Amino acid sequence: MTTTKKPDWLKIKINVAKSMEVTEMLRSLGLNTVCEEANCPNKVECFTKKTATFMILGSNCTRNCTFCNVEKHETTAVDPEEPANIAEAIEKMGMKHVVITSVTRDDLEDGGSNHFADVIRTIKDRNKGVTVEVLIPDFQGDHQALLNVIEARPEIINHNIETVPRLYPEVRPMATYERSLELLSNVKKENSKIITKSGIMLGLGETYDEVMEVFEDLRKVNCDVLTIGQYLAPSKEHHEVVEYVHPDKFEEYKEKALSMGFKYVASAPFVRSSYNAFEAMDTLK
Repeated sequence: MTTTKKPDWLKIKINVAKSMEVTEMLRSLGLNTVCEEANCPNKVECFTKKTATFMILGSNCTRNCTFCNVEKHETTAVDPEEPANIAEAIEKMGMKHVVITSVTRDDLEDGGSNHFADVIRTIKDRNKGVTVEVLIPDFQGDHQALLNVIEARPEIINHNIETVPRLYPEVRPMATYERSLELLSNVKKENSKIITKSGIMLGLGETYDEVMEVFEDLRKVNCDVLTIGQYLAPSKEHHEVVEYVHPDKFEEYKEKALSMGFKYVASAPFVRSSYNAFEAMDTLK
């Protein structure tokens, strides 16, 4: 049954004041976070814990996904100081596990993959013992671009499947389901020690059976970690919310996914790709 009114379980209390210290520090270093750009509902909670997901390669995306709040304007030049600035922010925040993501940069020859690698290596050089998780785009299926990231040796490579194949033309019109699965498969083929991770949003119009098929497809390519969250439309111009999925259903999906062999599953309405990523990494060690 479709529910259009936001239910009580999707209402959260926030304390903005406690997160301002992190916000001001990030701005002083000229850094972007997906927490802010995507208007994540967990932003204040994460900033209060002094954690964040850094978004590299600018704040403007070359894709036109209908679920995403990241800007689609003209892209900017790659900032050569970004790797060092991120490493400094990690040191100031005392982070033990860091998540790096990016806008999609189809305008760059390597899709921004070498910049990803520079960021990973700089973090590891300056912050010994910090584990690195990257949430990467599909690089338009360019295997060398993927290798650039793999060879920098992040502990986790995440690439979100986002939704079921049937909804790709509506939700991810410039991506393909098969290409995303192939990317995850190729990570394991190149370096089986790297943990692979993916995520799916619920409430876009998918069916239960379609979600189960996605879980099965991800396990076929040996995906280790799965995140499942509720889609929340950033505005009326974005893809509509077809259904608000009850927390009990998220728990059911979690149990199903674990029974299929995923090593770690986070499944709840407010779960996002990097939510509680440190706790997940700690479990997987």
